[in-house]
Amino acid sequence: VAFLTIKFIYVIGLYEVVIGFLIGFGFKYLIKLSNYTNFNKLSYLLVGVVLIIYILNQYFLYGLIMSENNIEPIGFLNFIQMRFEEGLTIKSMNTGWIGLVISWIFQIGLTYGIAYNQLASNLTQYQLEKIPMEVVNFAFYHFVKGKDENEVRKELTKMGWSKEEDQSDVFESIGAIQSMQELNRMD
Repeated sequence: VAFLTIKFIYVIGLYEVVIGFLIGFGFKYLIKLSNYTNFNKLSYLLVGVVLIIYILNQYFLYGLIMSENNIEPIGFLNFIQMRFEEGLTIKSMNTGWIGLVISWIFQIGLTYGIAYNQLASNLTQYQLEKIPMEVVNFAFYHFVKGKDENEVRKELTKMGWSKEEDQSDVFESIGAIQSMQELNRMD
């Protein structure tokens, strides 16, 4: 992104959307390879990934500017300080450091929002693919009949789903269906 920003025109929002989709795509395969479905911990990991990407983007931008211009070397933190002093200039209007900070918040927020939606969608899809729909419908039917989790676990055991981990996956699939319905309502 730093290279594209220097060599081409920077379109606000375009790079962030692409990066968000790429992060979501990466998480899709991370979920499949690791079989890890804890959404809360994955969302913390997502925050870390987005922040690392934007810090590295600033560092690469610093490196590219230093290598392409005949400027005496300065440190990365001095570069960031100079960026704050210069602020953000849109056309001929300098918005100062506030504009720069707002643009960074927008960039990080947009990227995180796109990647978060992709993560939620991919995780839900993976959880639904993991368990046959007949088993999910069977468990859901027993919940509708008013049975609690332990009773549904007993019913699943009778049908051959005796491992507690498999039963928990069935419950995650039911939760994934509810999450998908909530996501659809938000759209």
